Amino acid sequence: MVKKLFKRLLALVILLIVLFGFTGMYISTQMVTNQKDKIVSALTPDKDDILNAEIEELMAVKPQCAIVLGAGIIDRETPTPMLEDRLKAAVLLYKRGIVPKLLISGDNGTLTHNEIHVMLEYLKREGIPGEDIFCDHAGFSTYDSFYRAKGVYQVKSAVVVTQSYHLYRALYLADKMGIEAVGFGADQKNYRGQSYREIREVLARNKAFLDVFVKRKAKFGGEITPISGDGTYTHGQ
Repeated sequence: MVKKLFKRLLALVILLIVLFGFTGMYISTQMVTNQKDKIVSALTPDKDDILNAEIEELMAVKPQCAIVLGAGIIDRETPTPMLEDRLKAAVLLYKRGIVPKLLISGDNGTLTHNEIHVMLEYLKREGIPGEDIFCDHAGFSTYDSFYRAKGVYQVKSAVVVTQSYHLYRALYLADKMGIEAVGFGADQKNYRGQSYREIREVLARNKAFLDVFVKRKAKFGGEITPISGDGTYTHGQ
C-alpha cells in the first residue's frame, strides 16, 4: 500500500515538473514572439545610415530617451565588454539625434560595485552633456529599471539598449509599464558565458511574467524627476 502510494506521489511530482517546464517554455517563447518585431538588429556599418529610419518606422512618437541597462563592471572605472557595447550604442543614438536624453539604470548596491558611476563617467568622456544623462541608482533588476523609468522618471517612450537576448524581456516589461519602446541590440561581439545567460534568461522571463502578474513594486521608490528636465540632479543620488 505504501509502495503504491509512493509511486503515485512520484508520478504526480514528475507530472508537475513536466507541466511547469512546458509552461515556463511557453511563457518564454511567447515573450520572444510578441517582442521580436520591435527590435532593431545589432549595428553594422552597412546599415548605420538607415538606423534613424528603422526606429522611426517602429515608433509612433519620437523617443524621449534611451534606457541603458547595466551589465556589470570590472572595477570602479571599467565596464564589462557587454556594458561597454551598450554604452557605445547609447552614445550613437544620442549623437545621431535619435534620442535627446539617456537614462542609465544599474546596481549601486555597494561602495565597491557602482555601475552607475562607471556608466556616467564613460558617457561624459564621450562628450555627452551631464544635463542629458539621468542616473537611476536603484535599477537592481530589469523589472525595477522599468518600474522606476515610468514612475520616477516619467518616461513614456524610449529606445531600450541592451544585448538582443535580453531585449525580449526588457521590451515586455516596458510595454507592461506603459512605455512605448523599441529595442536596439548592442551586440558587437561574442560574449563569454553567453550559453549560460541564454538558459538563465528563460527563467528570468518567467520571473518577469510573475512580477507583472502580482504587480510587484520596485525595491525603492524615489522623487519624481521627469526625463524632460535636467539630469544633473540625479548624478549624486
